[in-house]
Amino acid sequence: MSRLTPRKLKALQTKQRILETALELFSKKGFDHVTVDEIVSKSQTSKGAFYVHFNSKYEIFLEKFKEIDDFYASFIQSLPSGISSHEKILLFTQSQMIYLRDSLGKDIMRTVYMSGLIPAQVNYFSNTDRNLYKIVFTLVKEGQEAGEIKTDLSPNEITMLITRCMRGTLYDWLLFEENYDLLDESQKFIRTILGGIQK
Repeated sequence: MSRLTPRKLKALQTKQRILETALELFSKKGFDHVTVDEIVSKSQTSKGAFYVHFNSKYEIFLEKFKEIDDFYASFIQSLPSGISSHEKILLFTQSQMIYLRDSLGKDIMRTVYMSGLIPAQVNYFSNTDRNLYKIVFTLVKEGQEAGEIKTDLSPNEITMLITRCMRGTLYDWLLFEENYDLLDESQKFIRTILGGIQK
């Protein structure tokens, strides 16, 4: 792999500074109350530098979700091959919830969910080209081919049910306060869904 030139390294550092500053501001003030000018000022960058890396402030969320999807892709490679698709989906869901809880936290996730409802924006939640959907689809298809998962629904339909379950669990976590255990609730929810599709 070729080494980064000083210029490319500086550009990556600038992009990361803009990203971290914007997420911090979104978390404190809410997405709608943060301007590009404020992000630029707080990150000590320029408007030109912002638009080199991001087309809009919403793209900052897309960038964060790409990082999350990269985590999903690397996690799935670490799963043992000798376990059932049912167990893989449970482990995948568990790792997802731990990652989102510990790496992003409630404030950022609340802002991400609210921003995902903005009309005319590319909604990353419903983008089926994401690693999240592809991974769940692959695990479901593998389970159907192994005779572990019913085939009365297509792999795509089951994938949509499972990912809807994931989003719903995260949404409830944002609604309910301290007494909501994200990990425990997600496991109960996903086990119920998996029990219904298990052959």
